[in-house]
Formats: sequence, C-alpha cells, structure tokens
Amino acid sequence: KLEGLKTIAVTTNGINLTRLLPQLKEAGLNAINISLDTLVPAKFEFIVRRKGTNLSSKATVLILAGMCLLSLQVNCVVMRGFNEDEVLDFVDFTKDLPVDVRFIEYMPFDGKYCCFEILLGQS
Repeated sequence: KLEGLKTIAVTTNGINLTRLLPQLKEAGLNAINISLDTLVPAKFEFIVRRKGTNLSSKATVLILAGMCLLSLQVNCVVMRGFNEDEVLDFVDFTKDLPVDVRFIEYMPFDGKYCCFEILLGQS
C-alpha cells in the first residue's frame, strides 16, 4: 500500500509457496520468481537439501501458470557437469506456459559468482 509501489515479488524454490500464497497475495504480491535449476527429482533434492520434495517447484510452476494470476518467472542457474544437459528440457517444459524463463550461467569468481542471463519468454 506504499505510494508508487508497483511490484511486490518473491523469489522462492516453491516448497512452501502454495501454502503461503493466499496470505502473500493478500499482502499485495503480484510477481513470483521460482528458482528451479533442474527437472530431475534426485538433483532437485540435492539442491534444496530436503528429501521428499519431489519437484514441488515444477508442480508450483504448473499450478501458477494455470492460474495466470501473477507474473511468473523461472530462474535456472546452469552449471557445467550438473544440469547443462537440461536446457532444452526447460524450454520444452515452459514453451506453452505463460512464464518467462531466465537461464543464468554460474561462474565462480574468487568465492563469489557472476551471472550471464538469457531470458526466454512471452515478451
């Protein structure tokens, strides 16, 4: 409700998003960035360090895209030797959904990282 505020966004791995979404929307949320670096269940569990999540982010993307109520973006950090073979799978997964996909190259640099982004989407 701040004057001039146009966008309230959250970046999440989606694990608890469906449970929290009603309260977030009531608070004014209108954009969601979902971090989804893999479509492979075992790799996803390795990244989020939780057993039994079984691609809740992928399911969340499908649910939110079906609702078409919020601006939706998927961020995928592409890592050599881990998920670079899945880029076309991400394109195929999202090609018919109202979602923007951003591929971000992970580049280690003195303990920090830099990003190079490729944005695919409706715009």
